[in-house]
Amino acid sequence: MDFQERIDSDIKEAMKARDAGRLGVLRMLKSSLKNAAIEAGGADVRLDEGAAQAVLRKEAKKRQDSIEGFVKGGRQDLADKEKEELVVLEAYLPKQLTDGELDAMVCEVISTLGATSKAQMGQVMKAATERAAGRADGRKLSAAVSSKLS
Repeated sequence: MDFQERIDSDIKEAMKARDAGRLGVLRMLKSSLKNAAIEAGGADVRLDEGAAQAVLRKEAKKRQDSIEGFVKGGRQDLADKEKEELVVLEAYLPKQLTDGELDAMVCEVISTLGATSKAQMGQVMKAATERAAGRADGRKLSAAVSSKLS
């Protein structure tokens, strides 16, 4: 069962369980996947796993940014709603790298590329982002690379 089939199946389960919150988030995700497929080549196109996961990460990132904005704006009620949506989306995300795994991966990338200064940060970030494959937040990855190259 691929990612999109899993979403369809989980939508049916949420409908049967009358879980309105989860159902709304899954329907939004399915809509985002469909929009991405249309942009990629038409309504009949099926996204590959990587593209589908990218859409999922994008939606999760939107929720994280919204949470930060709502907390800064003093709207805890809206931040809580976004957090509930984020919990549903995070269930589909790949397991995130721990700080130790992230540091080890960054060190390995740096040694492979032979990078020695911050001037090479772009090259290291590109390679590290590819190697992390969505299992690390961009900010944490950038901070790890920056600290290792300084």
